[in-house]
Amino acid sequence: MDKAKQWILGKKTLLQRVGAVALALGVWQALAMAVGEQLLVPTPLSVAGRLGTIWQEAGFWDTVWFTFRKIVAGFLLGLGFGLGFGALAGRFPLFEILFRPWAVMIKSIPVASFIIICLIWMSSARLSIFISFLMVLPIIYTNVLQSIRSVDGQMLEAVRVFRLSWPKRVLYLWLPQLKPYLLSACGVSLGISWKAGIAAEIIGIPAGSIGRMFYDAKVYFNTVDLFAWTVIVVVISVLFEKGFLALLRAGFGKVESL
Repeated sequence: MDKAKQWILGKKTLLQRVGAVALALGVWQALAMAVGEQLLVPTPLSVAGRLGTIWQEAGFWDTVWFTFRKIVAGFLLGLGFGLGFGALAGRFPLFEILFRPWAVMIKSIPVASFIIICLIWMSSARLSIFISFLMVLPIIYTNVLQSIRSVDGQMLEAVRVFRLSWPKRVLYLWLPQLKPYLLSACGVSLGISWKAGIAAEIIGIPAGSIGRMFYDAKVYFNTVDLFAWTVIVVVISVLFEKGFLALLRAGFGKVESL
């Protein structure tokens, strides 16, 4: 009976998602018909047709790989440093005080300002890595620090009383505490890393990047290509987010089963 209910709920959720996508496409089509100008708002069919040919062009996969590896590298760097800095801030209050102005500055300064400033310091080819890293770092750091601060005091006292070793403390106390905060932080920061990374490429215009494709489409008023590359970025970022979060959950599941 439970399996039947789960199957029905799964089908209902799938239908709701399909309906939401269909509604969005319908609104897009209605807007394109109302404007009546492909240069301003291309139809979903014209963009779909372009998607069917764009991946066959020479250099397409090289372009996708160039941007993908840069943004993923920036995200992973932000994740690693965010975890490390958050743990240090939770363990040493002085570190949290010293790092707080930097965290506030990174969260407050507009992305475009960071991009323009960083172009003075580094090549445009590395810009998307650094910008993605900067956008991810404070999100991961804040959530890790919050997870440490929200640990139950009685649990900490029990750990001290029973004199658990550090590996066991990490395994049975800190990782379960960190799980919801880290999953939430990664869910947010993954999308932001792609937005910031693509914005950095559009401004820096490194050769062979998706950002360069956006820039060229804008210069030549190729709105269909602009929409097509937007769809490509959305699909890649969503697939990577789903895959990474699934791996993260699986990793926590293996740890919890120990």
